[in-house]
Amino acid sequence: MLGLVVHEKELLEIQYLLKREMEEILYDLGDKRIERVVKRAMKERYRILFRLLTKVAPQSEYVQFAIPSRLENGIADK
Repeated sequence: MLGLVVHEKELLEIQYLLKREMEEILYDLGDKRIERVVKRAMKERYRILFRLLTKVAPQSEYVQFAIPSRLENGIADK
């Protein structure tokens, strides 16, 4: 376990960066030109970023980034 001390402004910046990266991944998952293996890696990265976001943001901020199970199970791979 690691600890981190940040100021409020830094915390908001971390939240912003995580959300922006997650939005970018969600956008790219819809691109049909991207191969399945790449999309799988993108989904794994998204899961990691989401877990980080849940640690630094209130629930009201991260609930909109939860992946619906239908996307989790492969619809975005097509």
